Order: sequence, then structure tokens, then C-alpha cells
Amino acid sequence: MIKTSQLYILLMLLGVAGIIASCEKDLDVLPSNALSETDFLSKPENAIQLVTGIYNTQLSWSSYSFAWIGMTSITSDDADKGSTANDSGTDKKKLDELTWESSDISFGDVWTARYDGIYRANTALHYLELTTLDSTIKNPLIGEIKFLRALFYFDLVRCFGGVPLVTSKIDINDTETINEVVFVRRTAEEVYSQIELDLLDAASLLPLKSQQSNGELGRATKGAAQALLAKVYLYQEKWEESEEMADLVIASGIYGLLPDYADVWKEISENGIESIYEIQASPNLGVQGYTDVQSPRGTPDLGWGFNTPSLDLLNSYEEGDLRKEATIMVVTPDSLLWDGFVMSASWNNPRYNYKAYHSSIAESWNGNKSNTGKNLRLLKYSDLLLIKAEAALQQGKEGDALIYVNMIRNRAGLSSKTSLTFDELYNERRWEMAMEHDRWFDLVRTGRAQAVMAAHGKNFITGKHELFPIPEEQIIASGGLLSQNNY
Repeated sequence: MIKTSQLYILLMLLGVAGIIASCEKDLDVLPSNALSETDFLSKPENAIQLVTGIYNTQLSWSSYSFAWIGMTSITSDDADKGSTANDSGTDKKKLDELTWESSDISFGDVWTARYDGIYRANTALHYLELTTLDSTIKNPLIGEIKFLRALFYFDLVRCFGGVPLVTSKIDINDTETINEVVFVRRTAEEVYSQIELDLLDAASLLPLKSQQSNGELGRATKGAAQALLAKVYLYQEKWEESEEMADLVIASGIYGLLPDYADVWKEISENGIESIYEIQASPNLGVQGYTDVQSPRGTPDLGWGFNTPSLDLLNSYEEGDLRKEATIMVVTPDSLLWDGFVMSASWNNPRYNYKAYHSSIAESWNGNKSNTGKNLRLLKYSDLLLIKAEAALQQGKEGDALIYVNMIRNRAGLSSKTSLTFDELYNERRWEMAMEHDRWFDLVRTGRAQAVMAAHGKNFITGKHELFPIPEEQIIASGGLLSQNNY
């Protein structure tokens, strides 16, 4: 597991001030004892902690918590805003209704959190490449950094399209470079090209998951880089490349499906056989607010009650699909949750996201529901199998696609299919990945968003809603150099 404690000196090393809009003070990279940065990082433990600081940006409130939940889930047909009618969640009601504005806080949070990670990654790369660390230590660390940078850019390009592409350490006093690099949007194609380069490099430098020690478990691996690259190719409709990359992960024999789908998001399966990459949390430092935001609201009060599974999602499952009960907590007063907790009639909503539930009874618990130790799964083996199936079906390989779809269906308690349409494949993806922050992107990338959202009562406007607006504060900070999306 990644250790989250950081030395003061490492906070200085990673203390890049603000991002883009708030570059007001320089990055102080000099250790307090006046050692050079490269001398300081020549100690493996310091270099490792430097990279750990990049991972830890994923734990922030702005990164994968309320804003991300709103933009990737509440927007979709899988979820409703939840909470209470009078609680807008600042901008979550607007996200639910697709009536957002560029000044909405969620866009700024997701943007700045990703660029915080990118700036840290670029700074770490700059100094690590100057060190004389043994290559067996340095190369995997560089691989981890490039994986993380690729992941941050993948989030950005899916949300905003083309964005500024910053791949080197920036002197925030260098106005010319900032105006030419930091405040200029590149095309989505250019961003994807950089993501591919980073992931190919990462895959060549990272160890297999099976080669990691217990202390390294949770850090990026070759399989994580290859799986993310398979997904990146899929989003660009590079079907052959996506399938080939997915095949490499499958052929490694390292990953598999857990027997019980309901266990996938529980503590007992963290970093297990189905996990390809997940954000590492600890009892005292988790993904801030992720569980609290989505847990039942009422008495007893477990959380804020946002991002509730929609009735449309509930009714969409096939009869007997075990994924439904494992995904959707249907509130039935006096009934028991999986850990024995008694459901309450006073809870505000009829349904909650079961995958976000963190047990205070059967899992590690520190008494702070706003900062639990629940790991957040970002890449799972079942996702990879569906990527393989979709890429294969797009190339006319129905038989190959069926193999992997049926593996997933059988785990869910359903019978095997003998034929497969794209609609059926997309349904499998919806049920397998429900409430896991992929549905909105899947609808947009497959061109089904307008029709699906209309059937759900939401007015998705083609040419407008595929991308979120660039945060207004970034447009202002750039002096108008950053162009805006149509919104």
C-alpha cells in the first residue's frame, strides 16, 4: 500500500502553487539543509516519496470526489442528483438537468486537480531524470509518473476535449512559455497522442503486478498502463490497437474475475485479482468525501445522499442479474445491508449507490465518514474484458466478443448468449460498470447520448453537451487566450 505520510521537505518539493490560474509563487525545490534536489533524490526513499505525492493528489476533494461524481454520474441516465429537493449540491442540480454554466464549481475542481497532478508529475520527472539513481529504481518510478500523467490527461480530454498540453517543468515566472504552452489549447488528437506516448513508455518501464512486493502493491504496473492504453485506443475507435493491448493484459494471466460480483467494491477485494488500478486509501486518509457524499441521508445519518441510482437503471437489468442488488441499495426499512446494518425508514431517498457504501461494522473504520479508507477502483479486469469484446465486435469478430461477454454474464448469474449486437454489448457495459463513472463518457463516445438521455427526460443537445465548458476562471486567468467550448 502507498504510504500517505509525507515529510515537510517533500511538501516543499511538491508545493507547486496553484495551477494555471493561481501561479503566484514559485516551486521551492531546495531541501532545508541546502542539498541539491538531485542529491536529495539520490536516496531511493526520497524519490519514492516524491512520486507518492503525485498519487496522493487523487485523494483530494477536488479530484475524484463530489465534482467527479457530478460530472461523470449525476449527468447520466444511471443516476439522479439525490439528496433533498432543496439541496442543489451547489451545481449538481444543474449537472443533473444538463443546464450547466462555465462558472460552475465542479468544472474548476476537476480541471485544477488534474493539472495539480500534472505539474507535480512534470516536476518529478525533471529532477528524477537528472539523478544518478540506479536504473532499476529510477525507471519504474518514471513509468509510474508517466502512467499518472496519462491518466490525468485522459480525464481532461474526456471532459473538455483539447486542453493545454504541458509535459515539462514550467517556471511560473516565464510569462512567454505560460502564454504559449499553459494558456493554449491543443487539439484532442494531440492530447491523445501524448497520452499514448506516456502509456507506451510506462508499459516498457513498469513491473508486472506479480513482480511487486507487498509494499509496492497499489502502485502503477505494466498491466495498468496496457489496460489504460486499451481504453484510450477504444475512445479513439482504434479497434485493432485496443484489442491487441487488451490481449496483452489478458494473456499475462495475472488478472481474473472475482467469483462474487458483490465483493468487487468491498475492502476484502482491494488490490485483488480483479483490480488493475485503484486509488489507494488508508483509514486516516481516503478519497475525501467520496463515501460521505453518496451514503444514505436521514436517521441514522450516514452521508449526504447524492448520486442516487435512477429508476431507469433499476428497471433495466435482466431478471436474475446479480449485479443489480450489488449495485443498487434499495431502501427497505428494517432490512439488513450486507454487513448487518439495519436500513432506516427515515432515509430520504429510495435508492443509494451500494458500491460507494463503506461499512463501519465489517471494514476498517476510523469514525470519520467524510474521510474513509475505501479504495476507489479506476481500472478493473471486467472493464478490460468489455473493452476487448467491443474492439473485437467492431472488427466483426462476434465469436471472440461473445467469449468475454459471457464470462461476465455468467459471473452475474446469467446464461450465455449465442449472438451479440452492439446494443446488447452496451447494455452489458452499463450493468457491469454502473455507478463507476463511465456511463456518461460511454454514451458520448458511442453517439447514443442524445437518444438515451431524451428517453430519460433529459435534453442532450448534440454539438453542445458532448464536452463540458472550460472553467470560466481559467479563461479569465489566461486573458482570453484559452478558447471556450460550445455550451
